Amino acid sequence: MSQTLPRLRNVEAFPVEHEGERVVALRDPSGFTPAVVLLPGPLLEIVSLFDGEHRLVDVQAVVMRQHGRLVTAAEIEGIVASLDEHGFLDTPRFAERQAALEAEFRAAPTRPASHAGGSYASDPDELRRAMDGFFTTDGGPGAIDRREGTGAGGRSSARVPAPAIVRAVIAPHIDYHRGGAGYAWAYRDLAERCDADLFVVFGTCHAGLREPFALTRKPYETPLGAAPADLDFIEALVKRARHDCFASELGHRGEHSIEFQAVFLRYLFGRRRDFTIVPILASFAHEALARGRRPTDDPRVMAFLDAIAETAEAQRRRVAFVAGADLAHVGPRFGDPKPVAEAELRRIEREDRAMLEPVSAGDAEGFFSSIEADGDRRRICGFSPIYAMLHCLPGVRGTVRHYGQWPDPQAVVTHASVVY
Repeated sequence: MSQTLPRLRNVEAFPVEHEGERVVALRDPSGFTPAVVLLPGPLLEIVSLFDGEHRLVDVQAVVMRQHGRLVTAAEIEGIVASLDEHGFLDTPRFAERQAALEAEFRAAPTRPASHAGGSYASDPDELRRAMDGFFTTDGGPGAIDRREGTGAGGRSSARVPAPAIVRAVIAPHIDYHRGGAGYAWAYRDLAERCDADLFVVFGTCHAGLREPFALTRKPYETPLGAAPADLDFIEALVKRARHDCFASELGHRGEHSIEFQAVFLRYLFGRRRDFTIVPILASFAHEALARGRRPTDDPRVMAFLDAIAETAEAQRRRVAFVAGADLAHVGPRFGDPKPVAEAELRRIEREDRAMLEPVSAGDAEGFFSSIEADGDRRRICGFSPIYAMLHCLPGVRGTVRHYGQWPDPQAVVTHASVVY
């Protein structure tokens, strides 16, 4: 074992408090393991050396040199074995686990509701009651007007012109219990003023993608029934895009950003309207920014987005767009050195609202520039799906219906609901 070179996989690390002690938690954003590992200081120092370059004897030497204490080979081997058992190390054992899960996903006829029973209720009636409450809670937009005969406008009459048809929305993808009212502010307008029966849904891929976009043909299961994928649209899109749109399809397996939108669409229309979705995970804007470039510099991104717009334009069906997108992610959980103070929350809101000005104006390049200007200091999680949707609907004007913050000092997440 002394020649073993343990290598930690690309997992997420963030500080938490456990039983009064500050520790670092490891979590796999790709969902290949559901486990969360807690590392106190001494253990964290050892695991931080699992980089594929340090042998176990090297780890022992580093700890001895820095702290003057001996960590036995058996102790380190035990740590390695435990992390490997739970899927945190890059080993043949993990490769087998990954291959089995990938094969299971490919063979499944649908994309399972991976967050049902955790992030939201798996019982349909319980889920509907919870979602009803998002609209009627304090800070919510009020119950949806479902009266027959009001048309897409919901509140139109012979004397009052019907409001404009909703073409797109930006909705959060934060957990429902943290941002349910934010979803309701986007989806009430969609329910009352949108006649679409095909929804192109862009979502953030938190684990990243090998390609800028990932399609799937699989229906998205929900406790309220499946949101079927629109195979005709997808096949037409694939022909126009002219590259492999499914190379990163496995990103859909555990990603919640589209799942939460599928649940809402089933809640709104499952009993009233047949609809289909085109589920598209996106991960390209942060990558462009990190390289000092713009999405327009990547022909793959532009070709795919242009293909979406062209395919939507060619449809005889009514098409609307949804971006499942949160905004800022700040605090120690995301790598900042200090908890977020009240004054910092106000600054974040000012900067978020300034960023939402080009978003409301339908200006994809202005949106990118607003994040580029401060180097994405606030870590805008919905960077790619918002940019993608704006590019597909150039110049469309939107209204910010709601802005919200989840103000945990360790992990502040902000979100907005924008209706176009």
